[in-house]
Amino acid sequence: MKAALVKEITPLTQSDCFSIFFRTKSTFNYPLHYHEEFELNFIQNGKAAKRVIGDHMEDITDYELVLIGPNLAHTWHAHECKSEEIKEITIQFHRDLFDEKFLHRNQMSLIRTMFDHSFRGIVFSKQTIKEVMPRLFVLTKKQGFDSVLELMAILDFLSESKNQRILSNSSFATKEKFTYSSRRIEKIMQFINSSFDNNITLKDAAKIAGMTEVSLSRFFKLRTGQSFVETLTDIRLGNASRMLIDTTQSINEVAYKCGFNNMSNFNRIFKKKKRCTPGQFRATYNLSGSRTFV
Repeated sequence: MKAALVKEITPLTQSDCFSIFFRTKSTFNYPLHYHEEFELNFIQNGKAAKRVIGDHMEDITDYELVLIGPNLAHTWHAHECKSEEIKEITIQFHRDLFDEKFLHRNQMSLIRTMFDHSFRGIVFSKQTIKEVMPRLFVLTKKQGFDSVLELMAILDFLSESKNQRILSNSSFATKEKFTYSSRRIEKIMQFINSSFDNNITLKDAAKIAGMTEVSLSRFFKLRTGQSFVETLTDIRLGNASRMLIDTTQSINEVAYKCGFNNMSNFNRIFKKKKRCTPGQFRATYNLSGSRTFV
């Protein structure tokens, strides 16, 4: 039976530059999924687990480091891995962490190329992994602007590294861009991110864009790949996930502060999107490791 593809709504909000999650675990249990953010994933002691990136499948070694572009399906399965102490560092960052104009400066050409290739998935060589591994562990403990500079330095180092291998077939890769290339969409995204806790509607967004509701609905779907309501729901869920990790507020409070006025509706949508209840999600993060938002 074909595995279901799940869209992950990450807890990374527009106020964050990136998030980093470090944990030690005994198995791989996350389903095949995708998300809007870039992801750099490091795994140690996962030998004989199976990596799935797009249409590519492969057993991994003791050291694994992969850069995955937005909306590219990926997962790791336990497969024949026998290790009971798998270390994993997951870094997720927005596609606009680097401004599009900045990426087209001459000095950014290698990083820009690496990002382009990441839409098919990139695995780095064992030598590169061993060189960068200490910096990844240090990054899990850094805070503030120093951590942003260190992440950028790590990405620069990876972009210059040799023996990078692209994983997924070019025909499988999503035809993505780093930004939406539309001032109207950017204005609407800013509006959603600043007002998701309120009762906002397509009509409100249409006024900001200076368009009719029907025209905006079509334009928004064409530029972003999903409807206004779907995007609003995703942003609300992302912020709810963040609050479940970061705060001790009750699930009812979290739902209300993220724009969900009906608890049964919040629980239903959350479970559909994340394959677990809000309570289970909070318990999983509390037990399995630490996540830092910068």
